[in-house]
Amino acid sequence: MSNHNNILILDDHLVVRKGIKLFLNDKFKSYVVYESDSYQTTLDLVNRIQFNLIFLDININGIENIRIMKEVKELQPDVKILVFSSHEEKQYGLRYIQNGADGYLNKFCSEEKMEIAVKQIFEKGYFYSDSLKEKLATTSKSNSNKNPLEKLSNREFEIAKLLVDGDGNLEIANKLDLKMSTVSTYKNRIFEKLKVMSIIGLADVFKEYS
Repeated sequence: MSNHNNILILDDHLVVRKGIKLFLNDKFKSYVVYESDSYQTTLDLVNRIQFNLIFLDININGIENIRIMKEVKELQPDVKILVFSSHEEKQYGLRYIQNGADGYLNKFCSEEKMEIAVKQIFEKGYFYSDSLKEKLATTSKSNSNKNPLEKLSNREFEIAKLLVDGDGNLEIANKLDLKMSTVSTYKNRIFEKLKVMSIIGLADVFKEYS
């Protein structure tokens, strides 16, 4: 397994991968940058090459990427994972950090912030925004008034967010490569766990707690 300084970008959008690669090649010249557009390609690379950092998009062809993080960490426990997503940090950041990510960065961030994030991960082993630090501190201090969204599994949370965003069962099934009946089962389970009766009620929970 190669032990050079290596970074992997996992994103299924070519333009995004090329943009991050140009940035990394300019700012971190001592690192070799690899690209992947799929889960299987990533596993193949991780089995052959030792990586220092992985940029991970959380929406890759319907794969639940918390599972990807766990499998990658099993193969390479020391690798750092920076989730790089278009989803808002306040809704997804804490969940991904608690499941093994070492940082969370929004795709609409500035080049300066991206550089700071990468440097901090290399120097400190993590990158947390101020708001994410506050959430982590609050979570560790008390379990009272617990966020009801924490009752949801990672897949349930993913489907709940898609429902709130306006996707129907068919759209969710296509996006996540699931059967419509499976999506319907998840939807019923989400409503039961959160004690809501409709998408409007679900949206209210997200508005208050995410």
